[in-house]
Amino acid sequence: MEFGLKKRARHEVKVEVASLETKYPHNVMLYHYPPTEDVHIDEFEELALERLRLLRVLDRASNRNQRLLSDEWKENVSADLTREGLRSYLRLCSAGGSTKHEADIQTRRRDYLSHFILRLAYCRSEDLARWFVAREMELFRYKFAALSSAEVKQFLEANGFEIHPLSEAQKDEVKDGLYESTAGQSVAKIELLDFYKVPFTQVLDLVRGRRCYLKAGFAYVNTHDLVSLVGTKQQDEIEQGLQAAKTMVDDVEADERISRTLKALHNSYTGRDYTVCRDAAIPIESLDQLSKTSMPLCMRMCHEHIRAQHHIKHNGRMQYGLFIKGIGVTLEDSLRFWREEFTKKMDADKFARSYEYNIYHNYGKKGSMVNYTPYSCAKIIKDATGPGDCHGCPYKYMDQGSLKTKLSSYGLSASAVDEVMSFVSRGHYQIACGKYFQITHNSTVEPTIIHPNNYFEESQITMGNRQKRTNGPALPKARIKDIKGHGDRSMLMGEDDDELWRIAETQERIMQSQKDISEAFNDDLDLTQIDY
Repeated sequence: MEFGLKKRARHEVKVEVASLETKYPHNVMLYHYPPTEDVHIDEFEELALERLRLLRVLDRASNRNQRLLSDEWKENVSADLTREGLRSYLRLCSAGGSTKHEADIQTRRRDYLSHFILRLAYCRSEDLARWFVAREMELFRYKFAALSSAEVKQFLEANGFEIHPLSEAQKDEVKDGLYESTAGQSVAKIELLDFYKVPFTQVLDLVRGRRCYLKAGFAYVNTHDLVSLVGTKQQDEIEQGLQAAKTMVDDVEADERISRTLKALHNSYTGRDYTVCRDAAIPIESLDQLSKTSMPLCMRMCHEHIRAQHHIKHNGRMQYGLFIKGIGVTLEDSLRFWREEFTKKMDADKFARSYEYNIYHNYGKKGSMVNYTPYSCAKIIKDATGPGDCHGCPYKYMDQGSLKTKLSSYGLSASAVDEVMSFVSRGHYQIACGKYFQITHNSTVEPTIIHPNNYFEESQITMGNRQKRTNGPALPKARIKDIKGHGDRSMLMGEDDDELWRIAETQERIMQSQKDISEAFNDDLDLTQIDY
């Protein structure tokens, strides 16, 4: 893959459709041959982040302990893909695997390129590679399950699988075995299914699960279960491709921008941006009550620490200060909140000299003039903590005995505490947070928590204080262009246009993720008056 590094104006890539149709004829591809077209560095980064968002949707679905491809799993994945602005990928996982619609062909191209880009990022360690292979195989199975019998035949032929469906005569010879071994299907439906005769060693998972008919060393596999055979081939391709990518990483990373993108990609935040609160202004007088009802554990403990100690170390101020900015606390109220607390231990002049600048800095009014984004769960979990600190993720940094005591003091029953701790003990901190939310809100639904401000918003919606967002009609591309590049969305406040906000958030999410990648190597930190 070659990457053109000359900077040029951003534009939507529209490769000749006729050419793409030949390269990418099918929704399901084995990713065998690396792409050879030139890719601009800007598109390279966008494709990497887009693919990461796609795989994280599948990762969240797997963490819900739902059976792969079950109706519940598909419903959640479909909803998440729609919310993430990835409906084009959802179309690849729907019927019509060989459609010639231009939009689908362009998505196949993005699918193919982004897969190979992420190989370069995830070939670096066994843990990264294992995660990548698992998510890619879930995506492959999702796409393959949507193919019709005719499309399966086309796929097998296009990819050189020397197997063919049984003829009616061959099927009659083993029909009794097929009836007995095909669970969940009526005789009438079995008559309509295509079956394939393959060596049993190629479908060992079906043999192990007793989901196919065996005779004379061959397994008889129906169309729906054929994914077991082709999936093995796909997994081999990906694993071998990761090994090959490992040998070329040094050459690819000769460009520093590519190196930064690939090295920091897995830990970059790809969710919604909470830089500016759209929904409401939060008065600081309500923070005490909100800390009990709508703040996640990490922020509730920061708030309580501030109220009790009238001080908090720099990392805690950053974590909590950006959080309250994101939920709707204005700059003026934020200054008042911190001043009222800290001046209980120091005089007003010391507060002004040592702390005011940092608050202005976070709101983008001093220094680099960047309107900083509240910390995501990934960043909070990754942050190290020391004695006297109260920032970071409590589910990770607190010892289990202290955490159990803290949860009990917040009103959780013994059984509820055990339920939360069962996820903590396995290192599933965000799932534990989602379970804490479900219990404390008496909710039937356990939300997927990826950001403290996401937790707060879901809480306010569940309590009836805010309305869930809905998407409106799509906007023309000219309006999208107008939004690009604006880090501060305050200009949009007052516009009753959900779709405009959605597009703005998508663009800022990409920009923020790229900024996070850059900051992983060159943080733009406010180093003035850091008080430890």
